[in-house]
Parts: sequence; structure tokens; C-alpha cells
Amino acid sequence: MAQSGSGLERRLDVIAIGRSSVDLYGQQSGSRLEDIASFAKSVGGCPTNISVGTARLGLRSALVTRVGDEQMGRFIREQLDREGVNTSGIVTDKERLTALVLLSVESEGVSPMIFVRTDCADMALDEDDIDEDFVKSSAAVLVSGTHFSKPNTEAAQRKAIRLARESGGKVIFDIDYRPNLWGLAGHAEGFERYVKSDRVSALMKSVLPDCDLIVGTEEEIMIASGADNVLASLKAIRAVTPATIVLKRGAMGCIVYDGPISDDLEDGIIGQGFPIEVYNVLGAGDAFMSGFLRGWLKDEPHATSATWANACGAFAVSRLLCAPEYPTWDELQFFLRNGSKFKALRKDEAINHIHWATNRRKEIPLLMALAIDHRSQLTDIADELKVSHSKINAFKRLAVAACARVSQGREGYGMLIDERFGREAFFDAAKKNLTWIGRPVELPGSRPLRFEFSQDIGSQLVEWPVDHCIKCLCFYHPDDPEHLKKEQQQKLRTLFEAARKVGRELLVEIIAGKHGKLDDDTIARAVQELYDLGIKPDWWKLEPQHSAQAWKNIEAVIAENDEYCRGIVLLGLEAPAAELEKAFAATAVASSVKGFAVGRTIFAHAAQQWLSGQMSDEAAISDMAGRFEELTKAWLRTRGR
Repeated sequence: MAQSGSGLERRLDVIAIGRSSVDLYGQQSGSRLEDIASFAKSVGGCPTNISVGTARLGLRSALVTRVGDEQMGRFIREQLDREGVNTSGIVTDKERLTALVLLSVESEGVSPMIFVRTDCADMALDEDDIDEDFVKSSAAVLVSGTHFSKPNTEAAQRKAIRLARESGGKVIFDIDYRPNLWGLAGHAEGFERYVKSDRVSALMKSVLPDCDLIVGTEEEIMIASGADNVLASLKAIRAVTPATIVLKRGAMGCIVYDGPISDDLEDGIIGQGFPIEVYNVLGAGDAFMSGFLRGWLKDEPHATSATWANACGAFAVSRLLCAPEYPTWDELQFFLRNGSKFKALRKDEAINHIHWATNRRKEIPLLMALAIDHRSQLTDIADELKVSHSKINAFKRLAVAACARVSQGREGYGMLIDERFGREAFFDAAKKNLTWIGRPVELPGSRPLRFEFSQDIGSQLVEWPVDHCIKCLCFYHPDDPEHLKKEQQQKLRTLFEAARKVGRELLVEIIAGKHGKLDDDTIARAVQELYDLGIKPDWWKLEPQHSAQAWKNIEAVIAENDEYCRGIVLLGLEAPAAELEKAFAATAVASSVKGFAVGRTIFAHAAQQWLSGQMSDEAAISDMAGRFEELTKAWLRTRGR
């Protein structure tokens, strides 16, 4: 842990203080905000973005702000928790609403925005919200310009500055100048960057002497100093503080000044620049600050910090949203090592895969799933018994109850549920705190692969909850005729692209044994062929293998092609429980096998008895729960648990 000059143990690297909002980004690029038809939601606000950006880069970050006691406030808190940001400094304001911002990309570098911040929660922050022990637990605090615009928020930030300095912590000042948040521009001028104001300059100048790092654009440096050009502004700031000054210059990168300011504006430390397409400039400065702090707080040379800052800014400028688009440490390092042939980084599949995989909503090291996504098998039973297919819907709700009875809210349990008969079951499952929910898209039994409801799969997926995983079964054998393989491959590639476009995880289930011989290398070859197409599913669902060598071959292919793959789950194919337990044990040589997703072994008996009227609801639930629990125990035994 970092140590301060006073010898205090620091459990945090940086606490950011100030704005926290929900950003609603127009999804139609090149459109006026008036014409936007749909929005993407993300966390926003300068300090909030920086807390996310620094956490993704491996710093121990925290946020001090207020959010409303409503769904948007809870979204911010939950998202920051997912990002690894310490949220203990966030206060829930029961009287005020969480701030909102509406934005769009109208043209290159032009993004109209509306701040919906009338008496919002974050601007009610006051001195009582600044906890002394919390501030002193951090190596640095970051204050932001907007929160000096009101007496109460100003007092809160000045208290944090005082406490940080008393404990030997660093003070970082992100000038963060938004004229209309100071009442200097109208509601429609949210994108306005600079309005001269002696009042704002006088207040900001009073903050400068207490700072160790000051970061701003040319306009922000001018408002903080009150001078009328950039060079004069830098000299004015240096006259009152020895702080490191970082001048952000957009596409030209940045200059770091860590000593006297000469008459040459370029006479500073310049990091490596990255020529990229400018798509959306909003939030780029917060990404830049995140990258700079990753170096500065770890005592890297300024040139290194500036290079990381420029790279992080490049990521943000090349993508649509703010915080969700910021790079992780793995992603940043990959980019610095390899660069990109794309000036629009959002088009680089290799980088995008790392971004996707290192920003998944949660880790799932264990997955034991009850699969009730079967359609044709259950309709066959219903037809044989001459009962209505509508009863299948009710039976699937019983399966959810059985899964919940076994899982009891613990991590590692999940379900596969279909859209055709499982609508009500989905609603039930959403209340059961399951680790994972998957849902199929394939037309049952189709070969070549077809999607069940529409071949325009992307329009279907966008309606799904963000945490539902796409599952697609493909009867695929590497020795299939080339025309069949090509058609199936194209379908899976289309699905993969749609999954990434709409931000849903993908499980690809491969069954080869029904249409060909299974050798030690059969499934490994099939998986490799799909990887060769650029398809990188989050999960694989595979049939039991006949040898340890087959599992080793599969693992080797996954390790070679996708180090970020979540892993493999085993399918059941209606095998008896004793046979499945042997199959479980055979996977002990393959650490990438994380669990199972089994259906008919668990529900077949109950389905037959319940649909025929010979078993009550409770008996069906108990029967499925008992079989599911026995399988989970068998799996855990193979892992020494």
C-alpha cells in the first residue's frame, strides 16, 4: 500500500469528488439531438468518469458525490461497484433526483448536450459528506471545477483539500469548465467550452496554490488564470503554484510543465501522440486524466504518463460513449505494443475483443445450470399426452422454482430458458438472484443453422436484458461437406457480430457426435475453424469427450486463440446421472471446463408425470430440485469442493 509523508497507510490511490450523472447518448450518429430516436445509458460526470477510468487501469479509486434515491441513482452506484470503484463515499439524497445529461454526435467533434441538473443530487454535496478518515485513507484527492460553482459544494471540496494536505496526500485539480453549469450560457449551450468570467477566474485562482497537479484544456487554463492567452495563463498559474501543469490540446496531445514556464509554449514534456479519427470528443478529457493519473500516481516519468493519457484519450475520442468506452489496463497495453491499423479504434476487432472481455459485468468461475430451454422435446411429450402446449409455460416456471431451491441465492447457479415457452419463467428467474441466465436463438434441430424467430437476429437481441447470455446450438462437424460448413459458419459469424453490436454475451454450443465420428481432435478442430473466422464466444458448450487427450486438445485451441474466454460448460444429451458424473470426472484435466448446463437428465421424469397430471406442482419442483442438487454435488466433488 502507498505510504504518505506522515506514515499513514493508504488503502486508496485517488478519491474523485463532484459531478455524477446518467448520460443518455443518442444512438443515431450524424443526427440533431432533436431527431434522436433512441439512447444508450451510461454513468457520466467528470469525477465519476475518472473514477471508472482509473479503476480500469488498476488504481484503487473512489468517488464522493450524491445520487438520488431512485433507479438512476442506484444504477450509478451498482455500475461503479461493478467497475471496482469504492462507493462508500456516495451519499443517497432522498430529496433530489440524480442528474441527467442528453447528448448526441451531430458531426465530427460536435456533440450538442442538455444538462438536466435543476436542484440535482450531486450539487447538494456539502461539508458533512466529506469524511475525514476516508479522505486521509487516500494518496490523493481530485477536485473538479464545476463543484466550486456553489457555496456548499465549494466548501465540501475545500474541506477535502485541507484534509488531504494535512495528511500528506496529493491534490489534483481537474478544471472541468462548463460555462452553462456556472450560469454563463443557456440550456442549449451545454457544448459551449469557454465564456470569460472574472468571477469564475477569481475563485479558481484561489484553489491553485493548494494543488499538486492541475489539468485543463487551453480554454480551461485561461479561465483558471484569468489571462487572455495560453502562454500568459501558464505563467500566471506558475506564479502562484509549483504544481505540475498539464495542458490538454486535443488531437495534438498534451504538454506537461514541471518547472518554470518559458516563452516557448512547446518547451515542456510531450508524450507520444496517436493519430485517430475524431468521432466523439465528450468524455475524452476524463479518459486522458485517467491515463495520466495511472502514471503520475505510480511515479512514472511524465512522458510515460502523458503517453498513457494520450492513448486513453484516443480510445474515448474514437468511440461513442464516455466511461464505458475507456480502456482497461490490458487493452491499453495491447494498443501501446501493437498499435492499430484503424484510425477509428472502434473498428479494430482485436482491441474491441479485449475491451469487451475485460469489462464483463462479473466474473463467473463456476457455472452449474439447469437447462429448460428445450422446445421440441417438451412439445413431443405434450403431443404424446394430448395436452395443450400452453402447459409447458407453467412447467418451466416450476423448473425455475427448483433451481432457486437448490441455489438459495449462492453464486455459480444458472438457467437456460427459451423465449417461446419461457416468458413467465424469465420474470420468475429475474427475482431469484441467479448468477447466469442464457436463452437460445436457434431453430430447434435446424441443420444448417437457422434462428428461431427471425433471421434478422440483431433486431431481436436488442430487446433482451443486458445480462442475458445468447446461447446458440449448432450441429457442426469439421468433416461436414464444405457447402454446409460455410453456411453454418456464416450464420454463426452473423450472430457473433450481432452479439458484440448489442453488448450481449454469447455461448456457442457445438454438437458433432450426432453427425459424425468423435476422435480426440474432432471438437478441437471444430472450435479452431470458428476461431479462424474471428468468432470468439464468451462460452463454449460441448458434449462429453471420450479421452483426457481430447480435452487437452480443446483447451490448447482455446488458450491459443482467446485467453479471455470464460470457459466451457458440459452438456448432458439426456445421459443418466451416473454417466454424467463420469463425464464430469473426465474433465478434471481441463481447468477451462467451469461447469455444466444439463436439462433432460433433470426434468424429463417430472415433465412426463406433471404434464400427464400424475404429479403435483410441489412434487415436480422437489423431483427436479433433487436431481439438480445431486448433479451439482457430483460436479463439486470432481473439483474437490
